[in-house]
Amino acid sequence: MDNYINDYKMSLEHPETFWLKRSKHIAWFEEPSQGLTKEENGLYRWFKGGKMNTSFLCLDYHVQTGRGNQKALIYDSPVTGKKASYTFRELLIEVEKMAGALKSLGLQKGDTAIIYMPMIPQAAIAMLACARLGVIHSVVFGGFAAHELAIRIDDAQPKVLLTASGGIEPSRKISYQPIITHALEEASHKIEHILLYKRPEFSEAISDSRFQDWESLVEQAEPVGYEILDATDPLYILYTSGTTGQPKGIVRDNGGHAVALKYSMKAVYDVDPGDVYWAASDVGWVVGHSYIVYGPLIHGCTSIMFEGKPIKTPDPGTFWRILSEYDVKTFFTAPTAFRAIKKEDPEGIYKNKYPTPKLKYLFLAGERCDVATLQWAEGVLNVPVIDHWWQTESGWAMLTNPAGYELMPIKQGSAGKAVPGFDLRILGEDGTELGPGEEGAVVLKYPLPPSCLPTLWKNDERFISSYLSKFPGFYLAGDGGYKDEDGYVFITGRIDDVINVAGHRLSTAEMEEVVASHEAVAECAVIGVNDQLKGQLPVGFVVLKEGVGKSEDQLQGELVQMVRDTVGAIACFKRVAKVDRLPKTRSGKILRKTMRAIADGKTYKMPSTIEEPLVLDEIKDIMLKGNIGTPIA
Repeated sequence: MDNYINDYKMSLEHPETFWLKRSKHIAWFEEPSQGLTKEENGLYRWFKGGKMNTSFLCLDYHVQTGRGNQKALIYDSPVTGKKASYTFRELLIEVEKMAGALKSLGLQKGDTAIIYMPMIPQAAIAMLACARLGVIHSVVFGGFAAHELAIRIDDAQPKVLLTASGGIEPSRKISYQPIITHALEEASHKIEHILLYKRPEFSEAISDSRFQDWESLVEQAEPVGYEILDATDPLYILYTSGTTGQPKGIVRDNGGHAVALKYSMKAVYDVDPGDVYWAASDVGWVVGHSYIVYGPLIHGCTSIMFEGKPIKTPDPGTFWRILSEYDVKTFFTAPTAFRAIKKEDPEGIYKNKYPTPKLKYLFLAGERCDVATLQWAEGVLNVPVIDHWWQTESGWAMLTNPAGYELMPIKQGSAGKAVPGFDLRILGEDGTELGPGEEGAVVLKYPLPPSCLPTLWKNDERFISSYLSKFPGFYLAGDGGYKDEDGYVFITGRIDDVINVAGHRLSTAEMEEVVASHEAVAECAVIGVNDQLKGQLPVGFVVLKEGVGKSEDQLQGELVQMVRDTVGAIACFKRVAKVDRLPKTRSGKILRKTMRAIADGKTYKMPSTIEEPLVLDEIKDIMLKGNIGTPIA
């Protein structure tokens, strides 16, 4: 406990000294001469002057230092029945060849590439190959619809798109070719090359001459070495939902990212080189970037890449099988996964088939972990269950009970205390710091520690307006919360119009744009309401134009399909309620926050600026009749 307190104090009082010391734990080609520098635009960068390569840290370094024969990556796919593993040496060979293929297409340092892939080893190989060349990758989750892909193509301006035949789920296969074709038609930017990895589970031939065969190109390529990069060169862009519906391109620098992830593997997760670490996520999300690919490999751990679901692959014992079969020490997933398992196997009977003597911790993140789920997981696994909180923007944990230090008492419902480097405060609307138990906006003292976004992709102004303008000198996290008298932080939910569906941040503003475009809809509001399984689900409230002859069921079906086609099935948009009017202020602002409070059974104050108070009672009646907004148990 003393070590944590001392490190935390040091990280806030002398951040450069603290992080320069941690920077010595990675292999630089040239060590940075300074920690933090302020740019002309007023923004900050870490480790300027340092020379390195993230792919080298993940692969070459371990081969050179005697870890080449250790397993680096394990692939387990219950949806295809396939398993594979790569040692650090084998993975290096694959990445060198992939990098050679990209180089043969003319890609070089500073170019961008989009990776639209399922959870197969080739996705990680593509990421590491891009990192090797200094090509900035942007991984787009394979479940996103064509419109979402098109937006990212236009913003990232990639030279190449790397993809596969499709993704596989327990009950269906999703072909990627039609999605990509539609995205290319919608996007203004023209991609020079599209590489398609053919999966044997998909029999259709490549019908578009723009798609090149991935394996043929790789076979012909010469393996290449790594580029020497600046610490401040971007490693990747990862898009996250914004309140405007236009996603924000989070930029991740090479140097700060590597230093922070290396530190986090021991300090936060208590794993050592050679240990097996499993993050049950997807490479399309920040967890997949940080803790399936980069963090474990930089640290010299064995990482697991899982293609499947926690249930129905084939049963709710899948997670326990993997933990047992591969001797996982630290496991990281979202609470949604455990709620799904608990629903299928409430007594945890399947766990009895799979002993997990090596498992030391379960970490949960991505959404609020309700106490019932945490207690159930503790009872089944008999290890500490540690909730922690972070964002795409941070790239690693901001709040946790750091297992690499002496474990603090776990307070159920809290995401723990601030991690060294993060000066976390709770501020009121007027910017004053609030005391214990007082709920307000969660903010971080600026500048931020390593790995946090230095800016948004080619958009400093939006970075400043989105994160730094509301409370000068502080980064606005977008979540509300409070601290207790012991410094534990409780996150209470988003303060903007971004919702968390099964750990995935999605914009209700974007869904509203889709719903509002329907010919029968006069105006609408989409809000996130608590859901026992997914954490939150979007629900639409629509006011119809006069003379609309459609039934409510017919209209709901059309709107659900429109959101699915535009945002993707991942939105889980399935409920639409017809209302005569929406609650608004006199200035015309829809009271979405108040509607959320009603749906989630929370107390709320009648806004003094509301135009027609009785509308809230009408909305409440509609929610009750439609069984909308059952709070999390």
